[in-house]
Amino acid sequence: MNGHAEIAMPKPAVKTQQGWSELWKKEDYWAIWMGLGVVLGALLFFYAGSSIKPIAVAPPTWVDFSAVTKHFAAKWTWYVGLYLLFTTLFTISSAIMGFKVREFIVGFTLLFLVSTVILVAGSWKTAIDLNLEPPLLALLLGMIISNVFKLPKWLDTTFRTEFYVKTGIVLLGATLPFTLIIQAGPVAFLQATIVSVSTFLAIFFAATRLFGLDKRFGATLAAGGSICGVSACIALGGAVKAKKEHVSISISMVVIWAIVMIFFLPIVAKAMGMPAGIAGAWIGTSEFADAAGFAAAAAIGDEAAIRSFTLMKVVGRDIWIGLWSFIMAVIACVVWERGSAADRGERVNAMEIWWRFPKFVFGFFIASLLITFVALQFTPQEFNKVLNPEVIGPIKTLRTWTFVFTFLSIGFTTRFRELTAFGWKPLAAFTLGVAVNVPLGYILSVLIFGHYWAQI
Repeated sequence: MNGHAEIAMPKPAVKTQQGWSELWKKEDYWAIWMGLGVVLGALLFFYAGSSIKPIAVAPPTWVDFSAVTKHFAAKWTWYVGLYLLFTTLFTISSAIMGFKVREFIVGFTLLFLVSTVILVAGSWKTAIDLNLEPPLLALLLGMIISNVFKLPKWLDTTFRTEFYVKTGIVLLGATLPFTLIIQAGPVAFLQATIVSVSTFLAIFFAATRLFGLDKRFGATLAAGGSICGVSACIALGGAVKAKKEHVSISISMVVIWAIVMIFFLPIVAKAMGMPAGIAGAWIGTSEFADAAGFAAAAAIGDEAAIRSFTLMKVVGRDIWIGLWSFIMAVIACVVWERGSAADRGERVNAMEIWWRFPKFVFGFFIASLLITFVALQFTPQEFNKVLNPEVIGPIKTLRTWTFVFTFLSIGFTTRFRELTAFGWKPLAAFTLGVAVNVPLGYILSVLIFGHYWAQI
């Protein structure tokens, strides 16, 4: 989810294979390499008798601001080291993917400095009591700045929402035991299947039957509302050969409703007294983008909400990107084009699922497996006293930084004037999907599968 900063021209479904170059030219793979690199680095330091904890710095909880000044006086060299680490990793990967190095370094320096301020503000005891988590503060500040001031367009090179959130999700895998994924995975996939199919059909038929929109446009809108926001819009838009402006409008719908849900879902969940695990599952079922969903889950203020959200959204819904892209590519070629694709010698094959599948999900699973394997070597007491503070804790801190980068990027690229530059029909179709998605997510997360999510 990133406003209009990373909208790509859709590619024909039959020409999506990239070959080995994907390994160094795609965000998904770079998120894997960097995320797993951090996890492996943390483990290597740990087995060498050390820890990455010093460089995984973050402001402490404070009441008196003097505590903050003392903290930075003692730790400023580690903040410089952390800045250099993040800048090196993200700059090298962005340069290889074709982004301008000078623009990225300047923009990322600004992003890191503002993120530091956000983390300080989010560590204030009053902000914590008000559930103003750093990701939420980052989103609000970013939106205020981007809608009051006109930011230079070249800064969009740095505001790489999808890249940051994918890297953060790989790191998140290191904090989720694989046994938990196996336990909740089937439930998450079943729930995601029900929601994905129901919401997709609701938006598609509303768009095409009620409002007379183009079928390719309707399918792209439906993907954004039922699977994984921006990534799904781009992937499925390419699979069905949707127009670029239709992909852009679909992304705008995702941005509008995802931001609404960041505030709506946590408020309602808390007002209803939902356990954190159930609230996270409802958010994972009802939100429209990974980044926005994480912000909403973080606002619950309990790690259980983040775990259940991740299982529901990443394990359950995100894998539908490849499946829906394949299904709709077949329908577009065989039904909508009425044989014209065959006349041109084009065909859709099963590898479309692989080409469209969100690869960063593999990084999430591998990170979880690595930490789970290491954790099996320790007793529960040793885990809490040694592995958790020396390995998992620092990874969580680095994960928090990547998510703050994510939400600042969302805020900086969300310009309300641009989001209103479309007709009412796409908004109406998407809103009908929301009317299906949110209540259905509640029924599944609370009433049907609530006993599973409450135990997360």
